[in-house]
Amino acid sequence: MTATALTAGTWNLDASHSEVGFSVRHAGISKVRGSFTEFDATLNIAETLEASSVEASVQISSVNTKDANRDGHLKGADFFDAEQFPTMTFKSTGLKGGADEFILVGDLTIRGVSKEVEFEVEVGGQAVDAFGATRAGFFASTTISRKEFGITWNAALEAGGVLVSDKVKIELDASFVLPAAALNSFPRTAMGLAV
Repeated sequence: MTATALTAGTWNLDASHSEVGFSVRHAGISKVRGSFTEFDATLNIAETLEASSVEASVQISSVNTKDANRDGHLKGADFFDAEQFPTMTFKSTGLKGGADEFILVGDLTIRGVSKEVEFEVEVGGQAVDAFGATRAGFFASTTISRKEFGITWNAALEAGGVLVSDKVKIELDASFVLPAAALNSFPRTAMGLAV
């Protein structure tokens, strides 16, 4: 089955088979990678690609970079300020491109600041798993400027430059499940035909 035949309906994120990850250059010579372990999303597949949408939320306190001290710093006021801004959200405003690869445009909100971002999305397709669940998979990525969201903390290096780069790459692996009842209510849609 190809990605041009995703079933229309409201899909729920399967967080146990999904990942919200990020990476940032550290000290100008390497990358630090991290993820968030608590997140949710709802995907609405419409009759056309343009009419489809997605909304997502991420709990900032669930950040994990495999270093407790660094995670604590990221949750603090220098970075995410999780106490005042506990949730990061995304709401799509449009989609453009083909059926198997497209650009997802939407508003990303971090620390109370909303900016339009564009995710490059690859559609993995749709399949029925061994337990009878109808699934759809996606991979998405974008790069943002953390300064645009008010995250400006840094430290100067002796040899010049700064400790943490401004650019942050976000990578998402998302697995969605269509509730069984929806299969009988919605027709299959050829997303690519409307583009």
